[in-house]
Amino acid sequence: MITNQMHSKQILVTVPAGKRLIAKAVTILPQIKQSLKENTVVIIAGTTNGFVGEEILQSIDQLDDFTKDSFYRGATVAPGRKLEPDKDGYFNKDIVIEKGKWIKDKTIYDVGSTLSHGDIIIKGANAIAPDRKTAGIQIGNPSLGSSGPIMQAVIGKRTELILPVGLEKRVMSDIGQIAAKLNSPTTEGVRMLPVSGTIVTEIEAIELLSGAVAELIAAGGVLGAEGSSLLLVTGSEEQLETISSIMKNISKEPSFGKQ
Repeated sequence: MITNQMHSKQILVTVPAGKRLIAKAVTILPQIKQSLKENTVVIIAGTTNGFVGEEILQSIDQLDDFTKDSFYRGATVAPGRKLEPDKDGYFNKDIVIEKGKWIKDKTIYDVGSTLSHGDIIIKGANAIAPDRKTAGIQIGNPSLGSSGPIMQAVIGKRTELILPVGLEKRVMSDIGQIAAKLNSPTTEGVRMLPVSGTIVTEIEAIELLSGAVAELIAAGGVLGAEGSSLLLVTGSEEQLETISSIMKNISKEPSFGKQ
């Protein structure tokens, strides 16, 4: 017999499993479901958004030949490692869905100026301050890259910005202060754009998918657990059973890249 008594359970979420968990949660957001029917949804190329793209395209039966393995523009890799994007795949492309139909070969650069209230842009981030509900996007392109048309739509026309981002990207400092340092004329390397929007980490994902409440209690590991998050999840037996079932299915999600 299932009761309403609250229970807690510790769940280890690896980085790949976290991306899948976040993607599943983003797909069931009410505003996503509505915009897929009536408006435009733009999924910006990125490694986390590759999972989001899979889940959303599958939800509208248009997965086709999409592969997340090359769905990015830039990515951070370990020293000595190098990504070789499939130029004939989905590298440097976005997913544009207009009233439920995937319009292939369109990117944010094609539709950014047409977006408005009711439309949604889904964009990954490189840094997150969960307590402050802010995120940071690394900028390598001096003309802001895809962030240019994104911000024109978000700030200029109130297009909603959804930010799927894993807890492994959390930072301790204020992102505005970090951006001020990185954007200084005396600093080398990438710049940073502070952004706000609907942030979905593993914590929000668990609540969206099960109704349970999660909190970060530890992190890290080895043998595939590098960057992982240990979460304490609290809820009813039914809620814990729901999230446990989801995690069982995604816990062995492979690392990024072609396997």
